[in-house]
Amino acid sequence: SELFSPSQKYQLLVYHADSLFHDKEYRNSVSKYTMALQQKKALSKTSKVRPSTGNAATTPQSQCLPSEIEVKYKMAECYTMLKQDKDAIAILDGIPSRQRTPKINMMLANLYKKAGQERSSVTSYKEVLRQCPLALDAILGLLSLSVKGAEVASMTMNVIQSIPNLDWLSVWIKAYAFVHTGDNTRAINTICSLEKKSLLRDNVDILGSLADLYFRAGDNKNAILKFEQAQMLDPYLIKGMDVYGYLLAREGRLEDVENLGCRLFNISDQHAEPWVVSGCHSFYSKRYSRALYLGAKAIQLNSNSVQALLLKGAALRNMGRVQEAIIHFREAIRLAPCRLDCYEGK
Repeated sequence: SELFSPSQKYQLLVYHADSLFHDKEYRNSVSKYTMALQQKKALSKTSKVRPSTGNAATTPQSQCLPSEIEVKYKMAECYTMLKQDKDAIAILDGIPSRQRTPKINMMLANLYKKAGQERSSVTSYKEVLRQCPLALDAILGLLSLSVKGAEVASMTMNVIQSIPNLDWLSVWIKAYAFVHTGDNTRAINTICSLEKKSLLRDNVDILGSLADLYFRAGDNKNAILKFEQAQMLDPYLIKGMDVYGYLLAREGRLEDVENLGCRLFNISDQHAEPWVVSGCHSFYSKRYSRALYLGAKAIQLNSNSVQALLLKGAALRNMGRVQEAIIHFREAIRLAPCRLDCYEGK
């Protein structure tokens, strides 16, 4: 107290917690954020942080203090990293609705969706779109929860009409509505029409979606072609590369799979995809124990990775551990009921 004012102490606690977060010490970070919030509560009872005091030394400092809402958001981030989703929801639920920023509503929507609370998830996604009508992730979130494409499109209509060259967005929404209803043929046709538009030509996300749709439709040749186009445009692409690696392995192109795995690990080892690709190489080289380990590692990084679940399930099946394999195939079916390869495993 001899060295720092109460407001400085609050700020230092937040800085300390931020540093711990970046060092991946999430539990310690939460404890420091909690201490910071307690300090902020004590601050609000004093006049030292109130601009009305007229104290030139404290007023600018008080105005740039981290907000309680931002601190709570960071706490929720820690809880998600610790896989304590209920605690993350609880801390964000404690923020009054009118004070929730789009990123808070987005995190809440994703957490509600993961917890199976679909109605709350839809409400939060819609709130994101109300504030940010071009939030494409929120649009995809609503479509994945069976909200009609027309209803989602109506929420973006005003901004489409007011900004030039946004006519592609209504077609984009229509395309992904087909994706989420499992209508692969119409989804492919609609996305192909988007790809021909000059604004979205050579768009990596569009190419990745098209590759995935061809894969779901059983057209592996076109799927590989589109994945190759996407990774040529973006050498650092990770999304979808697990499916690409799996397709290459099925084609017997194990050297290409090995090279792909090495390249992905050089980009990041904190995603499931590199581990799945290396696991596919091991599986098709009949090294099932190693494939099992790599699949488990991928699931640890992303429990919703369908390709990781299928890899681990296939490795367990080939090792004779059938009941354990069935559990993984069932989870894959739950996450991706429209993918036929999930049923092939069972």
